Amino acid sequence: MLEKGVTGARCNAVAEEGGPLREIAEAIGRGLNIPVVAKSPRRQSGTLAGSPRFVGSDIPASSALTQRRLGWHPTQTPGLISDLDNMRYFPA
Repeated sequence: MLEKGVTGARCNAVAEEGGPLREIAEAIGRGLNIPVVAKSPRRQSGTLAGSPRFVGSDIPASSALTQRRLGWHPTQTPGLISDLDNMRYFPA
């Protein structure tokens, strides 16, 4: 499929456009068997969420342009939460 693309073009191959950060954090917490707690922005220093430019940003991903340009459509892809819950990203 990429042979249909434009040299230097960026392709975003995602099946879903995003989800709530809390759900992502909870899935990671389940995988690591650690509790997930909410903290105020002031108390987040030293945590992943302590990087407000990244974590606090609303940067949705979309593959609409990639699908149009390449004639590609995601199939048989789990959602992010399902993928995190069912894959072996975390130590046993």
